[in-house]
Amino acid sequence: MTAVAIFVKTPGLSPIKTRLAKDWGRERAETWHRLAAASVAASALAANIGPVYWAIAEPEGMEHSLWSGLPGLNQGSGKLGARMARVLAWLVRHHGSGLLLGADAPQWNPAWLRQAADWLQAESPRLCLGPARDGGFWAFGANRPLDTVNWDQIRYSQPETGQRFRQLMDDQGDWLTLPTLCDLDESQDLPTVLAELEALQNHHAAHRCLLAWVRRTQASK
Repeated sequence: MTAVAIFVKTPGLSPIKTRLAKDWGRERAETWHRLAAASVAASALAANIGPVYWAIAEPEGMEHSLWSGLPGLNQGSGKLGARMARVLAWLVRHHGSGLLLGADAPQWNPAWLRQAADWLQAESPRLCLGPARDGGFWAFGANRPLDTVNWDQIRYSQPETGQRFRQLMDDQGDWLTLPTLCDLDESQDLPTVLAELEALQNHHAAHRCLLAWVRRTQASK
């Protein structure tokens, strides 16, 4: 079994999509985060590979109504690397393997998660990575806990993040690479994200809601 944790921040408790907010304003950036997270959750549930959790950034956010639809995991304290390491270790300990997903890249096919879950079922150490066009990654999975020291050596949200992450973790097992997607970090990313969303087949209700909002947002620019 492979469990999924979707990393989210709670509007009103943490800054949301700060680069995007500079272009769009805080309210619109928070709306994207909320709708995209709902879409990621719906796709993760549709993949049907194991339990799906919210990994919530703030202790106070654990009881927020926005995250009431799924069980929540507190990311805990520390930098992003330490928090991801902690959540992955919990998933592996309780479910055998885990996938960490960003909330802001909803334009993937549930079949990709099923492929990743099948890969991670091996007895030998295995990892998988879903690269992002900006140099980061939208997904990471493993069937073993990984040393927090390695996670903390990486500078996140940088053009070299994914490459550096792969280098530091390369000796931890065999790798599967998932398709590359575009994160919506700045307004200029919107056409690519929209094209990737529209290319998906069998849109679920959350996808349709997100697509309608993205099209309205693009038309208003």
